[in-house]
Amino acid sequence: MRTKRFVKTAVRILALGALTAVLTACHGSRQSDAFVMPESLSDTGALEITFWAKNDTNKTQTDIYQQAIRDFEAIYPNIKVNLRLYTDYGKIYNDVITNIRTNTTPNVCITYPDHIATYLTGASTVVPLDALAADARYGLGGSEVRFDSPAADRIVPEYLAECRIGNELYALPFMRSSEALYVNKDMVEALGYTLPDVLTWDFVFEVSERAAATKGADGVYSVNGQHVLLPFIYKSTDNMMIQYLAQTGAPYSTAEGDILIFGDETKAFLSGVADHVRKEAFSTFKIAGYPANFLNAGQCIFAVDSTAGATWMGCDAPLIDISKDRLVQFETAVFPVPQADPDHPRMISQGPSVCIFNKNDPREVLASWLFTQYLLTNKVQIAYAETEGYVPVTLDAREDPDYTDYLARSGEDNKEHYRVKIEATRLILAHTADTFVTPVFNGSASLRDAAGSLIENTVKGVRRGQNVNDAWFDKLYSDTKSLYRLGERKEVDDIENTPLPGMSAALLITLVIAWIGIALVFIRRKLKEKD
Repeated sequence: MRTKRFVKTAVRILALGALTAVLTACHGSRQSDAFVMPESLSDTGALEITFWAKNDTNKTQTDIYQQAIRDFEAIYPNIKVNLRLYTDYGKIYNDVITNIRTNTTPNVCITYPDHIATYLTGASTVVPLDALAADARYGLGGSEVRFDSPAADRIVPEYLAECRIGNELYALPFMRSSEALYVNKDMVEALGYTLPDVLTWDFVFEVSERAAATKGADGVYSVNGQHVLLPFIYKSTDNMMIQYLAQTGAPYSTAEGDILIFGDETKAFLSGVADHVRKEAFSTFKIAGYPANFLNAGQCIFAVDSTAGATWMGCDAPLIDISKDRLVQFETAVFPVPQADPDHPRMISQGPSVCIFNKNDPREVLASWLFTQYLLTNKVQIAYAETEGYVPVTLDAREDPDYTDYLARSGEDNKEHYRVKIEATRLILAHTADTFVTPVFNGSASLRDAAGSLIENTVKGVRRGQNVNDAWFDKLYSDTKSLYRLGERKEVDDIENTPLPGMSAALLITLVIAWIGIALVFIRRKLKEKD
């Protein structure tokens, strides 16, 4: 009788402990201690860190990461860096969110400030970097860093400022890009237009509607002699909305998280977009397809894409996704995105940054910080920037003779020195002071997605023959707020209060049951031995 009672009590204790473990896992872990700088980073103790990165399926970029790791490990033989590659920033974000709940985040991660703002709602996850950056020994340009780490004032100040959330630095910029307007100059001139120095939204839409109007009774457009013409295609409609609002001074959000996008200015812009769609002058990547493919086939006049996508743009591009028989020869011109005010251009700043996650071992965090700094060395910065239309984030790399020589050789070949790619790069360098970023807060990533969906749904509505009027936009606003959980102020549950995904929760429950079974067998054996 006493044995049974003991077993029941033990089971209850085990079950309670197991339930606590499950609830703790589901609500996040706060096991990471605040980072304290260790006295030294000795070579005697082995350290292992993980680095999650995105490579755009570009083998050259993968090689650059791997070479950087080999070089870093040669400098610090006791530090091993494990690389995990992704092809999508969203997948990195989702995996980090899942791993925060189980305290299994990577050490170093390619990311965006919008994502970091959400990471920060969990435990003490992301390491604040101000103290680290200022440390005399291991900080930026520190005395005990074994490579040429850039000093803080040698990082482009606009890019460093983008990595602040509130008053704290939570990342270092890695690469920067923006968006560019890639233009079939020949087709514009065939329509009787001359390209101005800065293209406005009105100019782009006017030319696009003129091109669409060349469609004959046989379905062939006289401007390109084909049955297909999508004059203006925008790849990232979230950027399209955000940049237009910024250029016109229309409200989007506040740094405190107030949602201001659902106003009359946005509705007026969407109404204009709807009108252009009705005239078959505008479409988007999600609806039509990749802008570069249409541009290179002579089926698009204006294609907006990232400067990092410049190697796909133009009939001589090194990366082309269509067959050679579909290519049309034309001159590709590169401009900033369409502007509302040509005298005061505004263009979005984008591109990855690098953050560090807190761990219980301060030496592990310091190793992660040193590797993050190594990604800002000239060798890594220049090599990566040359793969696409990126620009280095340090002044040291920008002023390096190897980089200035690279820029000066524009057009020498259609690979490393592809003209369109280098023109896109020069575009960012010339407009660094004209770039901007949106306010970062917990939920700003969802607001960005919602901004793009407003345009996408407007285009779909027109194409489906819906009556896109004020009442239709009111419903679109309501549906978008509900879908993305947006109100006057964005409210998002903290990571620690968000349930684990079903598969993860099921695995934890299975493990708990297994632990209980093992414990029961052990207890019963011990009791039998006593009996």
